Amino acid sequence: MKKFAIATATALTLTMAGAAFAQTTATTQAPMTLAAGEMTKAKETTSDTWITTKVKSDLVTEKGIPGTDIKVETNKGVVSLSSTVAITDAQKATAVAITKKIKGVKAVSADGLKAE
Repeated sequence: MKKFAIATATALTLTMAGAAFAQTTATTQAPMTLAAGEMTKAKETTSDTWITTKVKSDLVTEKGIPGTDIKVETNKGVVSLSSTVAITDAQKATAVAITKKIKGVKAVSADGLKAE
């Protein structure tokens, strides 16, 4: 009878320990999933910021383009170029070509660039 009681107690203990472990694992994985989602957002934001900075610096250093007058915005790799001053069609084409060459740029919208 003692062996049966010990075996039963051991089986119950292992079952309860397994359930407790499973419950602990489930609750600890949810924050990890949440953190992974936040990291994706952070990477996107960092990438967009990097793209915007790179486009802006390349436009400013390009001769013949009024880079300081061109506004650059990036959202999920899509770059929007706009300006308040008129630029030539050639300058617009050059600005778009420079932007497209930058790593991470998925698309370029130059609808906001005022051409002469």
